[in-house]
Formats: sequence, C-alpha cells, structure tokens
Amino acid sequence: MNRTQIIFISGGAALLAVLLFFGTTVPEKVMQPELPKVASFDINSYLEASKNKLTASQLAEITRFEKLSSENTSPDQQAKAFDQLAKYWEDSLHNREAAVFYINKSAVLVNSEKNLTFAARQILGEVRRQQENAKRNWEADVAIQLFEKAIALNPAKDSLKVELASCYIFGKGMGGDAQQTMKGVQQLLQVVRTDSANLQAQLVLGIGGVLSTQYDKAIPRLELVIKKEPNNLEAVSWLADAYAAKGDKENAIRCYNYSKLLVNDPQFSKEVDERIKSLSIAN
Repeated sequence: MNRTQIIFISGGAALLAVLLFFGTTVPEKVMQPELPKVASFDINSYLEASKNKLTASQLAEITRFEKLSSENTSPDQQAKAFDQLAKYWEDSLHNREAAVFYINKSAVLVNSEKNLTFAARQILGEVRRQQENAKRNWEADVAIQLFEKAIALNPAKDSLKVELASCYIFGKGMGGDAQQTMKGVQQLLQVVRTDSANLQAQLVLGIGGVLSTQYDKAIPRLELVIKKEPNNLEAVSWLADAYAAKGDKENAIRCYNYSKLLVNDPQFSKEVDERIKSLSIAN
C-alpha cells in the first residue's frame, strides 16, 4: 500500500464525524498494513462494571427487571423482561452495549424470523456506528449469529444474506481483517450473480473493494449505485475515497464536491475541502 492509499483510507476522522452527524451510516475507513491485535470484549465483565456505576435507584430498577426475567417460565414473559432491560439500559442509562446484550437475548428466546431480523438489524446499525474495535467485533459476532438464525428460517431471502455479509465487512473487516472482508465479499457475490440489480449488495461489495484496496473492482460497483441512486451519500463518499486512494485526483475531487452538494452544510463542506487539499499533499 502506498502513501496515498494510506492517507485516504486511514484518514478522514473529522469528515466521518460530520457524516455521522448528518445521519448517514458511513463507517470509519481504516486500513493498516498489518492487522493490530484487538483485545476481546467481555460483555459480562462490562455489565458488572456498568452496574457498579449506577445509583441505588437505577440498580434497583435493573434488579427488578432481572428478577422478572429469571422468575418467569414463559418464554414470552422472559422476552418481555429482556426487552424492558434493553430499553432501560438504552433510554435511561444510555448504554448501548448493555442494550445490545438484552436485545439479542430476547430475539434468541422468541426465535422468529421477524424478531431475529429486527434485532440483527438494530445491532448491525450499532456495528456501523461503533468506533472501538473490540466492541465492534463483539457486536458484529452477535449480529452474525442472529442473521444466521433468521436465514435458517428463510433461506431464500437475499436481503438477510446481504446484511449478514455486511456484518463481516463492517465488523472485523473495518478493523483491517482482510479475511473477514473477503468472507463478506464472497457471500455478496453469490447474491449479485443471481440478482445484479441488488443495489445494497453492490454498495457493500464496493465498500469491501475499497477496504481491500481493489479499487478497479470497487469503483464500477459504486458508480452503478450512484447512477441508480444519485443521492446516495454513502456511495459517493466511498467512491471519492476510492478514486483518491487510486490516485485519480480529478474524479476524487468531482465526487467530493458532489458530496458537498448532497449535504449542503458549511461544516461538512469545510471538512471535505480539507480532504481535497490533502490530495495535493499526498501526491
């Protein structure tokens, strides 16, 4: 990987923050020559540590819901208690990791395609927003298990396969694990071989191509998505970075400027302009 590639795929943290602020799901674009060792995330230890920080009244509420989940023998009632725990951790305590833990427990207990899919999609959203590698890896693993259970119930549903593949690419693949990225890519290729018009699959394939520095494969897929969905900011953002990393300054600037038009915000434009200036520095 040359210096230009490292700059335009590893950089852009400020631009990322602005993109996330405006409601897109553009993840941190991280590529490293060597895969760093990431500490595992222990959710049980994390929950205990989180409880130790609660006030007496907050802990009492958590304990009440936990008691309901353990005392009820009805799966529906247990799932309801897990849902209440997830909602309390998220809405009142603003702890998304704890919420993910109970969202997963509820979905697995009910074990319907609807519940599994809903929970998996919620957690995949967290994966794409998560900036800590250890937490992102754990969340991705949880989402993968849920999508796999949903697919077992409905093997013909391509959207589930695309989202499962996304877990590999936006999970450990986002942290630089090329094997996980390629695992997701291979699953997506199976989808587009039978449905080349599946734009979500084409988009994620394009992102996987950028992450694995296969720009000649990524660019046509991202261009295809933008042709069909001209307002797709995520596709435009990744396409701009693909052109920049490839050294195609003219097309990179074209895409960066187009992203400014889509967002139409001074702060976003400022961040993009800084990115454009760095093109000359990198070259």
